[in-house]
Amino acid sequence: MFSAFLIKYAEIGVKGKNRYVFENALVSRIKAVLAKCEGEFDVPKSDGRIFVYAKTAFDYDEVTDALKTVFGISGICPMEGCDLIPIDELGQKVCDYINENIPDRNVTFKIVTRRANKAYPLDSMETSANIGGAVLDRFPEMKVDVHEPELVIHVEIREKIFIYSEEIPGPGGMPLGTNGKAMLLLSGGIDSPVAGYMIAKRGVRIDAVYFHAPPYTSERAKQKVVDLAKEISKYTGPIDLHVINFTDIQLHIYEKCPHDELTIIMRRYMMMIAEELAKQNECLGLITGESLGQVASQTIHSLAVTNEVCTLPVFRPLIGMDKNEIVAISEKIGTYETSILPFEDCCTIFVAKHPVTKPNLNVIKRHEKNLEDRIKELFDRAIDTDEVIHID
Repeated sequence: MFSAFLIKYAEIGVKGKNRYVFENALVSRIKAVLAKCEGEFDVPKSDGRIFVYAKTAFDYDEVTDALKTVFGISGICPMEGCDLIPIDELGQKVCDYINENIPDRNVTFKIVTRRANKAYPLDSMETSANIGGAVLDRFPEMKVDVHEPELVIHVEIREKIFIYSEEIPGPGGMPLGTNGKAMLLLSGGIDSPVAGYMIAKRGVRIDAVYFHAPPYTSERAKQKVVDLAKEISKYTGPIDLHVINFTDIQLHIYEKCPHDELTIIMRRYMMMIAEELAKQNECLGLITGESLGQVASQTIHSLAVTNEVCTLPVFRPLIGMDKNEIVAISEKIGTYETSILPFEDCCTIFVAKHPVTKPNLNVIKRHEKNLEDRIKELFDRAIDTDEVIHID
């Protein structure tokens, strides 16, 4: 019966003298997700490895599902444990493990021993050879292949002995909190939740802002965004979702500016508000779900005009992806079904029939002068409407 997990990481392993910072952040995140699972766990570091030891009974599926949401983990290895035992008993213990966990034994195999406990009488090579002999005696259909085995059985000798052969893929990336914080512009669509997930995968904690436009967008549309934030928070950790009432600004733009420029001018003011919130909340960048050329506001000309209002860096992790690639990730992380619910956001409500695809910055700025009589007041009022919903 599995009683522990070996946690493997990839990128962290190439870090230099500050590797411990990344390991500590990974351990902290593992503890946070396991705190929501049934059971009690220790998460020690030892000899460049991270372990999860179960102190009480636990739900195996619940724990592995939780660990699969932790950025920084490349592999999760369920391990069976036992006390330190003599080599002949250890050989039989490994045979029992094979009997219980490897249904197809017509395979080639290799034993790999890591002897961290130097008090154990045999070294790693001797231990592997003795265990391999016991396996061949009990399962003659299995054959040794030390170069390209179909099955690798690992034996870790520490304060106890652990045996494992399976590696469950983790999400990879960098541990949360190792790369600052950024503000995600979160809509009810498919793209922006995926963008938040991908930047969080690089170790960035995220807050989010949603632009609400009552009565043109419903409370159901707002709840849809809250639900999307909950889904991605399984990976990103806690999120402060800022809900901004954008109606008055949209109506003012609608009344004062050419309709083919509505989307790009509204987008510029969204970016300005998002940046103001980002600075107030110690975020170092903005995140959007834009994909180059997907819609009129995402042409290279439009993105250049949008970027002009920002002083913070704007991260667009989906910029080179097509829709099928984005949908595949949204399905993997569990946001797709919520994203396709038919509740409109403020962008789709006020979109022009024939939006400009190659906006000219000077022309856009000239038309924005039409807003000067009230835009500062409306901007400040929008910031004042900030409703913060804490998602954990």
